[in-house]
Amino acid sequence: MYMGFLMSEPKSSTCTRLSEVMGISHDSVNRFLLREAYEPKDLFNEASRLLNLVGGTLNVDDSTLDKPYSQHMELVGHFWSGKHHRVVKGLNLITLYYSDPQGRSLPVNYRVYDKAEGKTKNDYFLDMLEDVLAWGLQPAFMTGDSWYSCVGNLKTVRNHRMGFLFAVESNRRVSTEKGSWVQVQKLDIPADGLRVWLREFGGVKLFRTQLKDQLRHYVVFLPNADAYDTFQQADFQTLHDQHWQIEQYHRMIKQVCHIEKFQVRGKVPIRNHLFAALCSYIHLQQMRFADMISNAYQWQGGLYKEVVASFVKSFMLGKEHLNPQYQVAVNA
Repeated sequence: MYMGFLMSEPKSSTCTRLSEVMGISHDSVNRFLLREAYEPKDLFNEASRLLNLVGGTLNVDDSTLDKPYSQHMELVGHFWSGKHHRVVKGLNLITLYYSDPQGRSLPVNYRVYDKAEGKTKNDYFLDMLEDVLAWGLQPAFMTGDSWYSCVGNLKTVRNHRMGFLFAVESNRRVSTEKGSWVQVQKLDIPADGLRVWLREFGGVKLFRTQLKDQLRHYVVFLPNADAYDTFQQADFQTLHDQHWQIEQYHRMIKQVCHIEKFQVRGKVPIRNHLFAALCSYIHLQQMRFADMISNAYQWQGGLYKEVVASFVKSFMLGKEHLNPQYQVAVNA
């Protein structure tokens, strides 16, 4: 019931509104959010039944859920927002998002940043990676943005015999010849990439993209060193496209699953709300996998089509006098 409510309520996703819509008590909704204890493994169990767990691409990224007016709400802090391009008040959701070889993509693990735990986002990432590997996921590649491309993370992914694509900052140092280090932004990088030695890590292939006026740099590691010669621009673009699917996921959980729209304050009800919103996303994607809908935005728009049309038709009755009438032109 709560998932369906989040997927369909256009504006006010509150306990009070759900009680009004479904004719239940407000307290029963509150008790649900306070009572349950959903864990990330529960989300993996929902997603894994729809995915091929072997050979896909695992993406890591975080998103800030805006809560600019929250007062006394737990888990709220100040985090960088790519949407606002500045630090804002909200919750930080960190997700592992998996794309399988058949093109189906779903979140498989998540954390909500909690400063009381004393962990960094990189700590959460490593915890989540160990989780999903223990649960049976066997990705071939790992991708992430520059926040997660520290040497420790890269070595951990390599130790798990996975390839990876990670963004790196423009001042990251690499070597093209022994004893000489240069920032990646100062290199001439061909379209098919450049073999380099990443400082403190080892051999990788470096690629550059341009988004408007911004240059971005990515390092690709392949477990089989002989594969670098055949890994070219088209292969990089395929991996890069899979990497960017997590951005579409972030937009949908906010715009369609209303993950930001809650008014509870405690950690337990907040976490249960977030879990329900993520499960809503999984079930929307399941409908798309089964060709029941083409995309979630079209589906959501269709929810209100008949209601709006019915209101407009009833509103028009008796108002024909408002139609524009023909008038003879008059010279002023």
